[in-house]
Amino acid sequence: MNDLIPLVKTSEVSEGQPVPVSVEGLPALAVYRLGNEFYVTDNLCTHGNAMLTDGFQEGAIIECPFHGGAFDIRSGEAVQFPCQVPLKTYPVVIQDGYVCIRRPQ
Repeated sequence: MNDLIPLVKTSEVSEGQPVPVSVEGLPALAVYRLGNEFYVTDNLCTHGNAMLTDGFQEGAIIECPFHGGAFDIRSGEAVQFPCQVPLKTYPVVIQDGYVCIRRPQ
C-alpha cells in the first residue's frame, strides 16, 4: 500500500511563497520551498488562530501574521516570541514532480 500523500506540484511552490494545502483527515498544512528543498508543517500557528501561509517567509523563517512570532520551517522550532510551542513538521518525499508526505500513523 502506498502511504505517500501528494500535496502539490513542486513547480507550484516558489521560494518565499508558502502554499496552503488541505488533506482530508489531517490538519491544514503549509508547503515551503527553500532553494531546492521542500518543507511541510502544520499551517496553524501554535500561538494564535492564524494561518502561517498568510504570514511572511524570509529564508527558513515563517512569521505569523497575527502577533509577529516566528518558526523555523526546517525544524518547526519557535524562534520568535510570543510563539513558544513548536510546529509539527512532516518529512518530505518528492515523487513524480510532487511534494509528498507519508500518511501519519
